Amino acid sequence: MIKDGFLWVLRFLVGGLFIFSGLIKVNDPVGTSIKLEEYFDVFSNDIAGFFQYLEPFALPIGVFLVVLEVTLGVMLILGVKSKFTVWSLGAMILFFTFLTFYSAYFNKVTDCGCFGDAIKLTPWESFYKDIILLVLITILLIFKDDLPRYSSKWTKVTVVIALVSSLILSILAIRNLPFIDFRAYKIGVDIPRAMEPSSPLLYTYVMKKGGETVEFDQYPSDESYEFVEMNLKNPEALPKISDFAVWNDSGDYSAEMFTGNKLVILVSNMPKMSSSNLEQIDALVTNLNNTPVEVVLVAAAAQEEVDSLISSRGWGITGLQADATVVKTMIRSNPGIMVLKDGVVIGKYHDNNTPDAAEVIDLFMP
Repeated sequence: MIKDGFLWVLRFLVGGLFIFSGLIKVNDPVGTSIKLEEYFDVFSNDIAGFFQYLEPFALPIGVFLVVLEVTLGVMLILGVKSKFTVWSLGAMILFFTFLTFYSAYFNKVTDCGCFGDAIKLTPWESFYKDIILLVLITILLIFKDDLPRYSSKWTKVTVVIALVSSLILSILAIRNLPFIDFRAYKIGVDIPRAMEPSSPLLYTYVMKKGGETVEFDQYPSDESYEFVEMNLKNPEALPKISDFAVWNDSGDYSAEMFTGNKLVILVSNMPKMSSSNLEQIDALVTNLNNTPVEVVLVAAAAQEEVDSLISSRGWGITGLQADATVVKTMIRSNPGIMVLKDGVVIGKYHDNNTPDAAEVIDLFMP
């Protein structure tokens, strides 16, 4: 009886964590694919070249993994095909443990994306989390013969519903935008304010004198102390946005982005940019002419490519460059649309949901 209760708690903990992790990533499968692309790029350089051929398939692989996480979590809790489920979870956690160890030890991918953008973990924190899960799943494997052997019809139906629902939600999130935006550029964020510390940054200064290590809250005036390192005491006060920058051949344009009414067309990858809704964007740009809203193109591309796109579409707007990672963080659509009022994000649109000019102008109304 005690063993059965213990195994039930383990099933609930492990299954619940996989469901939680999977649902967060179902909310943003594009973010998962971006993380997989980072891993494939690193592995193609460090391990084997064939990983580069997986990069074009990062999105379907990401969807498969997040749906599998949710489905296996539900199966474990409900006791559906217990042996298969536990072995599958064991294989999956071994894969994740390898990824997080590689990230932590070699400092290659500094954010594993285990919980998407909702909960940020350091590589070592992610690795330790996976080790704990690996231990728990190992215990379940040891006692696999004591897990439920049979499952009722309703539990099997529930698993199918979980699988189909996760898949549908993933597709909807890809074709639109994440249902819940956990990123630093979500609607309501004041970008220039988010680029500043939320409070004064406090440091501890580690000094050495006569073989003894001493810590100070302020840098000592005694020159006999040898500086060792300085540690941040309140990392939670660091700016939420630290890498925003846009520019063109005329220079930095970042400050200008935070003044007035802006509609920003964002392109994270020019060769992979979807062209299916460019006509709607053309109409939007045209209809915003002679309005208080300035349209700007920000693309992770060479200035020649930026200018070429503007010319080919007849937009007649300012074209700027930005880092691809920043653009991907700003919007999970290529192209995508962000609306700013004095640097505050007041609207975000997938290109599939390109608004008309009237809808954009309404956003600026009090």
